[in-house]
Amino acid sequence: QVQLVESGGGSAQAGGSLRLSCGYTSRQVCMAWFRQAPGKEREGVATIYGGFFAAYADSVKGRFTISLDNSKNTLFLQMNNLKPEDTAMYYCATSSDYSCPLRPSDYNYWGQGTQVTVSS
Repeated sequence: QVQLVESGGGSAQAGGSLRLSCGYTSRQVCMAWFRQAPGKEREGVATIYGGFFAAYADSVKGRFTISLDNSKNTLFLQMNNLKPEDTAMYYCATSSDYSCPLRPSDYNYWGQGTQVTVSS
């Protein structure tokens, strides 16, 4: 049974940093971070395949870094130079899809989410 639990959310000023964590009991080949702001659709933020190959949404490239520590069963998202538009509920998810897409519909296991709020 795959279980995912996010932590590390909170409030930050624009330009600040936060690091999200996602502890898992087991995982599939692809892991990812998504986010959903109020009134908006869930969108992909970053994916990591096989623990090494990362991909990012254009909106976060150069600011966010996804990483995986298999020894600790934890997925991370380091978020730097935060912007108010990064405010959202952040979710981790895992998928057996080797293409590691940024589409929420391709992920079948999800955490409960952690809130990130960035003020200007």
